[in-house]
Order: sequence, then structure tokens, then C-alpha cells
Amino acid sequence: MKILYGIQGTGNGHLSRAIELIPHLKEEAEVDILISGLHHDLEFNHPVKYKKQGLGFFFGKNGGVDIWKTVRKFNVYRFIKDIRSLPLEEYDLVISDFEPLTAWACKLKKVFCLGLSHQSAMLNSRTPLPENMDAFGYKILKYYAPCSQNLSFHFKEYGHNMFTPVIRREIRKLEVQNKGFYVVYLPAYSDEKIISVLSRFSSTQWLVFSKHSKCAYQKRNVSIRPVNSDEFIAALKDCEGVLCGAGFETPAETMHLGKKLAVIPMKNQFEQLCNACALEKLGVPVFYDLEDYSIELIGHWLQQNEKGISINFPDNARHVIKYLMSHFTVKV
Repeated sequence: MKILYGIQGTGNGHLSRAIELIPHLKEEAEVDILISGLHHDLEFNHPVKYKKQGLGFFFGKNGGVDIWKTVRKFNVYRFIKDIRSLPLEEYDLVISDFEPLTAWACKLKKVFCLGLSHQSAMLNSRTPLPENMDAFGYKILKYYAPCSQNLSFHFKEYGHNMFTPVIRREIRKLEVQNKGFYVVYLPAYSDEKIISVLSRFSSTQWLVFSKHSKCAYQKRNVSIRPVNSDEFIAALKDCEGVLCGAGFETPAETMHLGKKLAVIPMKNQFEQLCNACALEKLGVPVFYDLEDYSIELIGHWLQQNEKGISINFPDNARHVIKYLMSHFTVKV
């Protein structure tokens, strides 16, 4: 059996999950990998057959996506050409982890495509959603990488065909400590913005992993570091808490390690607003901006002495692939 596995390459979460799933998938079938979107920082140790530009986005510096840069960099002709060029007839199953080229190629050619992503969990009626639904954001998420059927991941198994997060082996084997500093990963904010807010908590040491800086530097009590996977994992091991966006993998890993966690969802990002809703229900503090009115909320979070929410997510990578192979091995 031969499988085409399309992976979204914007950000690190999709790739970190795929790194854990692929060895188990290769035990069951021959696997070709497609990655679209090149804005990630992980070392991907599996051979990649197709590397494409895809339909990624660029982080802004004020809490959201840089819309104009994203539109400017998108090459619609290349996108259509890449869709048409995918040799789907060579594969028995196509999987898409929120990867639009494989998903749309299958849709246009009327080929079965299995979604295997966190984003598809937002399409399940049992998943926590914000009270004020963003209908436009929902439609973008629904049609960005449309699949025939979905297996999804979330912080809890809210509905059918849903699994808890796949936690990296590097995270599982950590022997955690608390050295009193806080890790920050807010790629949609500029270094200057982050420093201007966090430096006000002069008794707290902040270690910020930045998408906007290529060199390390220090300003008052805030250390800026370029994003590096190994350094980030080491910081997770030793920190007291994490302040990050309301993505999926970093909050899940933080809770798995039992560290304090607070999140700031990206502006106009439907998935992160849904994640923030789910995290709030689990008891995680959510701040909706990095402005002056958030200062008091962040200060209150820092003063809380109790440990973070601890969820021991099971090692489920092999189980996910076994379930996939027994339920969705459909001939193209």
C-alpha cells in the first residue's frame, strides 16, 4: 500500500506531530511526504518527496497575521500548477494534515482524502467554540484544506474520531525542574511590543523565543532568543511557566509537563479563538491582547502560587495509526 501524506509546514505543530506518526505509518505502508509552507523551525528527519510553497501565512508584529505580506507572497498560478501536478493515481490513500495542496487536488479530482489534523476538530459540533462565532473564520478553516473525512486531535476527546495530542518523545522523556523563569512564544508580536509589556514585571525573568530576531540579546529582565527547537525544549524543562499563543502543540506540551500556562490567541484567527475557549474550560488563563489593560491580568497570573494544570496525555501515536489503517484504508 502506498500513501501520500501532506503536511502543513507553516509553524512547527503539524511537523512535530508528523515526526511521531510517520514511523508507525511506515510500518504499515510505503509513505511519500509532501510539505507545503516553509516557515517552520523544526529539523524534519524524514525524506520529503515534495516541497511546495502551498498556502501559508506570515506572522505580523501586532498580534495577528500579516495579511498584506501573506497575499503578496501567495502565487496563485504556482498553487494551481502544484495541485494539477500531484500524481494522485500513484497512491492508495491520501492524508492531509491541514495541507491545502493534497486536500484540494483530491477534491478537484474526486479522490478520497483523509484529514488528520487539529484544525478538523473545530468542525465537530461537540468541540468547544466561542460564544460569538466568527462565521467567516469558520468558513476559511472549513475550506482551507477540505477533506472527505477526518481524524482530529484536541485537548480532550470531545467527539467521534478524535484523539488527545500526540506529544513528542523529547517532551515525554524530560525530567522537569523549576528554575523560576518564564518562557514566552508569541510569534505574532514584535520583540519591542513584548519587551515593553513584560519588562514591567521587573522581578520576573522572561525568556522569549522570537520569530523576528536572528540573534540573541537582553533588555532588562527580558532575554530574546531566535527560535530553536532544542533550546525551546530545554527551556520548557526548566521554566516555571509558559506564556504563548493559543495554538495547540505548545499548550498541550506545557500542560503535559505540569507547567503554569497562559495564552494570548492570535487576532482574527478562528482556530486559536476556539483553542482559547477550550483552554478556558480547562482552567487556563486567557488574555486577549498584549496591551496595558492586560498588565493586571498577567500580574495576577504570575502571583498564583499553585502549579499549572497537569494532564498526562497518553502515548497514542501508534494507536492513532492503527485506528487509521483499520478504518480508512480506501483505494483511490
